Amino acid sequence: MKILANDGISKSGIAALEEAGFEVITTKVAQEQVANYINNNNISVILVRSATKVRKDIIDACPRLKIIGRGGVGMDNIDVEYAREKGIHVINTPASSSDSVAELVFAHLFTGVRFLYDANRNMPLEGDTNFEGLKKTYANGIELRGKTLGIIGFGRIGRSVARIALGLGMRVIASDKFVGNAEIRVDFYNGQFINVDIPTEPMEDILKHADFITLHVPAQESGYVIGAAELEAMKDGVGIINAARGGIIDEVALIDALESGKVAFAGLDVFEDEPKPAIQVLMHPKVSLTPHIGAATLEAQDRIGTELAEQIVSLLKTENL
Repeated sequence: MKILANDGISKSGIAALEEAGFEVITTKVAQEQVANYINNNNISVILVRSATKVRKDIIDACPRLKIIGRGGVGMDNIDVEYAREKGIHVINTPASSSDSVAELVFAHLFTGVRFLYDANRNMPLEGDTNFEGLKKTYANGIELRGKTLGIIGFGRIGRSVARIALGLGMRVIASDKFVGNAEIRVDFYNGQFINVDIPTEPMEDILKHADFITLHVPAQESGYVIGAAELEAMKDGVGIINAARGGIIDEVALIDALESGKVAFAGLDVFEDEPKPAIQVLMHPKVSLTPHIGAATLEAQDRIGTELAEQIVSLLKTENL
C-alpha cells in the first residue's frame, strides 16, 4: 500500500511505516496535481501538514483514498466531515507539537520584553557607531516573572504554555468556551512536580487583567477573536502573541494599536494573508516575526511522524482497509 507524504514526514515516521510494509512517497506534488498523482500512483493514504489542502474536489476525484492524515493540530485545510461521510478516515496528531508551539510563544515573549525584535534589526546597522545609544534605548526591559499571562484557548497548547509560565513564576489566567477548569501539572527535571488548578474566566476578564495575551484557538469561520474593540479593552502596554492561526487577529487594528502605544509589542508566527503577509506587518518595528514554524522542531516532527505511523498501522489492521 502506498502513502503520499506530500508535505514531508520525519525519518522516524518513514521507518515505522516501511517496517509495517508500506511504501512511503515524499515527492512534493503541486496542489493542482494532487488528485491526478493519487490516482495515477494508486495512493491509499495522503499525509499533509498546512501547505496541502484536501478539499471536496480531491476527495471526490480519488475513490481509492482510505486515510487523510494531518501532521499537527488544526485541520482547517481538510474537508473533514465530507471525507468522513465518504468513508475516509481523517487523523491528526494534536499532542505531538504542543510543547514546540509553547516554547515559540515564549521565544516571542522574551523577544518582546527585551526589545530583541528591534535590537536585532539595529545592531547590525548601528552597533559599531551608536553602541551606547542603542544600549540606552534597550535598557528598559521588563521581567516576565510576576506578570500576568492571559491565555485565550486552553486546550493542549494553551496548557503547555501555562506550564512554562508557571515555571517562570508568572500568574496565569485563561479563557475557553469549552473548558471550565484545568489542573496543570508542572514537571521538573528531577521527577518532582506540582499541580496548579486554573479555573477559566470570561474573555473580557482576560483582556482587562493580562499583561501579555497569547491566543490558542482554531481558525474562525467568520470574524476576529481580537479586533479593535478587544484591543481597546486591554491594559495599556500589553504584549500580544499569535502562534495559532492567521485571521484570528485583525491585523489592521493591531497595527493601529502598536502605533498608538496601546500594544507594546506583538509576536506573530501566523498571518491573515499567508504565504504573503501584509508588508505593514512585516516592516513594523514592534513586531517579532516567524514564518509559521510553531511545530517545526526536530523533536515535534519525530513525534508527529511516529504518531501518524502508529495510527495508520492501527487503522489498517483493525478496519481491514
